[in-house]
Amino acid sequence: MKLTIQRILIVILAICSTTMMMAGCSSSVYPSDTTKVSKQWCFPLPGAKVISPFGKRGGRLHSGVDIKTKDKDNIYAAFDGEVIFSGKYYGYGNLVRIKHANGLETYYSHNSKNLVKVGEKVKAGQLIALTGQTGSATTPHMHFEIRLNGKAQNPAKYFNFTNYTLRKR
Repeated sequence: MKLTIQRILIVILAICSTTMMMAGCSSSVYPSDTTKVSKQWCFPLPGAKVISPFGKRGGRLHSGVDIKTKDKDNIYAAFDGEVIFSGKYYGYGNLVRIKHANGLETYYSHNSKNLVKVGEKVKAGQLIALTGQTGSATTPHMHFEIRLNGKAQNPAKYFNFTNYTLRKR
C-alpha cells in the first residue's frame, strides 16, 4: 500500500512541477539573500509581450510595465504574499495589490476580474486575476508594478521579459 501512495505522490509532484514550469514559475530560491521574497516565483503573465515599458513619459512616470496577451488571460502571483487590495482603483481599474516580504509589493491592474480577496494569502503561481481593459486602459492588457518600500521599481530589474525568467540580483 505504501508503494502505491508513494507513486501517486511522485506523479502529483511531477504534474505540479511541470505545470509551474509551463506557467513560467520556479521553485528556486530568490537570487539575493537581502531581497529574498520567497522560495518560489512565477512570471505573472506567461507568453506575454511588454507593450509599454517602465519610465518617464511626457514628464510623468509610468510606474510599471504594460504586458499584452489575449483578453481574459490568466494572471499569476509573482511571489508568495498577502492580498492587501482587490477592487477598483481610479485609472488602474480592477487592481490586485500583494504585499510580499522585505517591503516588496506587486500590482496587477486593468483586470477584467479579480479572483482574490483582501487578507487572502497567495502562493507564487496562484491564479489571482484575468486580464482586461478596465480603468484608463486602451487595450486589454495587464499593468504590472513592483514597489519596494512604496517606491516604484523597474520590473525589468526583477524579470527578464524576453525569456520569462527571474533576473539574478
